Amino acid sequence: MSVLLKRLHKEIRDLEKEPLVGISLEPKNPDKPYDWDAIIDGPEGSPYEDGRFQVAISIPNDYPFSPPQMRFLTTIYHCNINKMGSICLDILKNKWSPALSLQKVMLSLSSLLTDCNTDDPLDIQIAKHYKDNKESHDEVSVC
Repeated sequence: MSVLLKRLHKEIRDLEKEPLVGISLEPKNPDKPYDWDAIIDGPEGSPYEDGRFQVAISIPNDYPFSPPQMRFLTTIYHCNINKMGSICLDILKNKWSPALSLQKVMLSLSSLLTDCNTDDPLDIQIAKHYKDNKESHDEVSVC
């Protein structure tokens, strides 16, 4: 069995032992776990609280040495997620480490829904809206 498959099977076992609260994460096909489906419940206390956000995950051949590719399928008004669903999150780019897992990335995505990172936005207008008038931003963001 390849390093990739061993790692992914371990992550599947870890998820079965300790499911994530408010996050559903599973491979489309456990025998070929290269494509995953995820759903993140909007974090309590955030403007996304009543939302459910679908995320598509693709595992590259050199995982865990390269990060998974992730994309929001559900439209969301967020400065770090653009209209195409691309995500600006440092651990999916230059801060990736093989010590990270899909579980940890999903927890980071959930956290991103609580606090926009306006210092590294994908959508500058939404970041400006968040900085200039958070209350108005949150009203627009409400699910």
